[in-house]
Amino acid sequence: MRPLLRGPAVNDEEENSDSTPLLPSARQAEAAPVCCSARYNLAILAFFGFFVLYSLRVNLSVALVDMVDSNTTLTDNRTSKECAEHSAPIKVHRNHTGKKYQWDAETQGWILGSFFYGYIITQIPGGYIASRVGGKLLLGFGILGTAVFTLFTPMAADLGVVALIVLRALEGLGEGVTFPAMHAMWSSWAPPLERSKLLTISYAGAQLGTVISLPLSGIICYYMNWTYVFYLFGIVGIFWFILWMWIVSDTPETHKTISYYEKEYIVSSLKNQLSSQKVVPWTSILKSLPLWAIVVAHFSYNWTFYTLLTLLPTYMKEILRFNVQENGILSALPYFGCWLCMILCGQAADYLRVKWNFSTISVRRIFSLVGMVGPAVFLVAAGFIGCDYSLAVAFLTISTTLGGFASSGFSINHLDIAPSYAGILLGITNTFATIPGMIGPIIAKSLTPDNTIREWQTVFCIAAAINMFGAIVFILFAKGEVQNWALSDHHGHRN
Repeated sequence: MRPLLRGPAVNDEEENSDSTPLLPSARQAEAAPVCCSARYNLAILAFFGFFVLYSLRVNLSVALVDMVDSNTTLTDNRTSKECAEHSAPIKVHRNHTGKKYQWDAETQGWILGSFFYGYIITQIPGGYIASRVGGKLLLGFGILGTAVFTLFTPMAADLGVVALIVLRALEGLGEGVTFPAMHAMWSSWAPPLERSKLLTISYAGAQLGTVISLPLSGIICYYMNWTYVFYLFGIVGIFWFILWMWIVSDTPETHKTISYYEKEYIVSSLKNQLSSQKVVPWTSILKSLPLWAIVVAHFSYNWTFYTLLTLLPTYMKEILRFNVQENGILSALPYFGCWLCMILCGQAADYLRVKWNFSTISVRRIFSLVGMVGPAVFLVAAGFIGCDYSLAVAFLTISTTLGGFASSGFSINHLDIAPSYAGILLGITNTFATIPGMIGPIIAKSLTPDNTIREWQTVFCIAAAINMFGAIVFILFAKGEVQNWALSDHHGHRN
């Protein structure tokens, strides 16, 4: 047994309610080895699952450029003349065998936005079902369904725009259950002092999926044709599903190859945090102020995230005037920074809790503050440096990179306050956090009718202000301990 040593002093009030995830009278069992462990195998396989998931989500935004007849979009050309052309167009041998469609800008907007209308519907049901039947099947079939629908994208496009919109909405339905299902699985698999590491590893796959799929989809469109974008990523998704079903189990108790020592370590670390209640305490959940603090933070963070995810390529093309090839690579660069930051922050957050005995709530507040205020500052700065291409790209990259801190902040706070209902809680917060993906880009477009730098400054300032507001609310009202309503006896231990 390793003795519990005190590090730097923490607030006495927090000390009493939220020092470590251990019972006051208990001593922490030595952690089971990381190498070849079942819990880290789960994290790595989940990483690749979310890699595939985001590849399937963002590939259409690249392929759509090649799917649409360029003559249709000439009248929609909104390229600003405020900044000089950054570089001469690069001439590349290009395949033109893919079929073209006469879709105007509004139609394209409906096609891209339809995903979120399916995605928002299955968040809460996904969390509830995962809490009842486990997350393995739900997450697996969610990604499988999305992959299969992706394979049918070229066929749906041939059938017409309505068929494609319906297909994308169905993909959203499949993806909507994935994050709540993963949270539900981690409630049984993640020891409290390893939560930041394990969850950031698994969810960082989403960022790397964006990094890889944006330029790779562009390359496929250039040298093959756009249909292969959907075929390639769809097949990869099916292959991942087979591995997932073969290797993963819902809980340590049902895993076939987990060592006895690791199983006992995980189960003993969680035994005083999980509830045996059969009925979900919906009233208590909806009255929980810490949950609504996460809702506000998640909504605010996603406003900036989705605004950049959908409009960053547009800003680089129409304002900074990068050519298509540079645009694809530079648009992916911020998400590479975010991926790297997520991995490092997960390690740092748990290090602070284990080695320096930082309270859970202190860590969540610090990482949320940096992960929300930092991006806000650099986003505003990016809007006010004019046509300085290097600084613009640097500030936007730093802004998105710092957002990775939030992955060890509010993003996993659901597991701190109610591990037994973490999937449901994430379903609730992600329902609200999906709304910015539906309305944020629309509002941004309405604020930039003339596509000037000043108009984009307004867009960036609004996003930054919303981020700051979310950070303040979370810091004031968040908690780091298991809430009474989330425990079987309603008066169990506190984190």
